[in-house]
Amino acid sequence: MNAWRKLVQAYEQALRVPLPAPISNLKSQIQNPKSKIPNSPTALLFSPHPDDECITGALPLRLQREMGWRIVNIAITLGSDPARREARRAELHAACSILGWETIVLGWDLRTADDARVPALAALIREYRPAAIFYPHAADAHPAHLETHRLATAAAAAVPEAASLIHVQTEFWHPMAEPNLLAECPPDDLALLIEALSCHAGEVARNPYHLRLPAWMIDNVRRGAERVHGPGSPAPGFPFGTLYHVHPALPGFGKTQAGALPEANSPKSGF
Repeated sequence: MNAWRKLVQAYEQALRVPLPAPISNLKSQIQNPKSKIPNSPTALLFSPHPDDECITGALPLRLQREMGWRIVNIAITLGSDPARREARRAELHAACSILGWETIVLGWDLRTADDARVPALAALIREYRPAAIFYPHAADAHPAHLETHRLATAAAAAVPEAASLIHVQTEFWHPMAEPNLLAECPPDDLALLIEALSCHAGEVARNPYHLRLPAWMIDNVRRGAERVHGPGSPAPGFPFGTLYHVHPALPGFGKTQAGALPEANSPKSGF
């Protein structure tokens, strides 16, 4: 067997890793951890489904672990299957417990209209006074992602005092047209995200998102090298990364790829 076939076989074998044993008591893992750093900045993650917080969570995790940010995940839905919603709630709490994130479950059914949703999200922005909000970009293909984009942007616009809010757009179901940040995901962080994502047992049983996450991040680096820096630019030295569109720039970030983050160059609070 030549070296190229061995490389392909290694990828194939990685996707056949047995699923971890079911978590015996999800409720025992439910926590609502908060940042231990006084007056630390807060980021709100508007996640269309339970599991999106793990898939696109590389940058929030680094902001938390390296810069002391407080991360609050807001689960917009609990999925489209009513029979799975309580299980998905428990899986979500277990995943966020592993990541050390707070979580708020809204559990809306986005297939029906509700005029109260934008005011509800605006109220959360006023309550938490975040320095940044994360949400899917405007063409992220999945209906729940598209609607979450609309709700998040409308809610932010409804809070005039949040004019300085940093908007971070994420992608998963469709590449964004103009990413401006390729953020490295260090291997230890990626391992933690995979562990958390594995808590979404029902989802990874039908499609092993957690086993595919490293390959997706490898491809992000391939694509991001030239989408962020321009055609012909060399790829960065790190293997794993996630693409975002950030406006205005996060402190320490810009239209660049992010390896090491500054230790303390971050806002002390939100607006």
